[in-house]
Amino acid sequence: MTVAIIAGFFMGLSLIIPIGAQNAYVLKLGLLKQHVLPVALLCATMDAILIVLGVAFAGATFTSNPTALNVVRYIGVAFLLFYGARAFYNAYHHAQPNADAPLAQNISLKAAVLTCLGFTLLNPHVYLDTFLLIGSIGAQYTPNHFYYALGASTASFVWFLSLGFGARLLTPLFAKSKTWVILECVIGIIMWTIAYKIWTMPLVAA
Repeated sequence: MTVAIIAGFFMGLSLIIPIGAQNAYVLKLGLLKQHVLPVALLCATMDAILIVLGVAFAGATFTSNPTALNVVRYIGVAFLLFYGARAFYNAYHHAQPNADAPLAQNISLKAAVLTCLGFTLLNPHVYLDTFLLIGSIGAQYTPNHFYYALGASTASFVWFLSLGFGARLLTPLFAKSKTWVILECVIGIIMWTIAYKIWTMPLVAA
């Protein structure tokens, strides 16, 4: 049991920590000190649900229904391209002499939640990592496979909460518009890079 939990925890961390769309968005909200708790919990909860489903069904759903994953890919690419373009626009806005104070941005809870859901549910990598990969590996720990899922899910909660609330330590650095220009450009590049990788990655034949 303990071995399964520890293995799941470190497997979960290894997949979550690399910078991605979810991480970039949680980091931004953390810097703005807006909706950190609900969004971090939402990201982690969605990951946990997919991990448990993946372990329960051994990652079989998308394998037997490849069209679903391909549909998610097309919608996800469009979503990431749009948000990447928006990030570059924000960078341009911050670069203007009369721009508002960077930390004065106001994002509604509804917008934050919907954007977070978009990054989570419209990214095929999320399904490949949490549902297929962790699900398939977790099945190998039967009869302790749900303890493996518990460890991987715990990693999501630890990481997103740490990232969101830890980001405020960087607030003094991000009091300058120039820093926000750099961050938004980096976010834009990340979004478009992920979109390109998703578009060109071999998924499954419909």
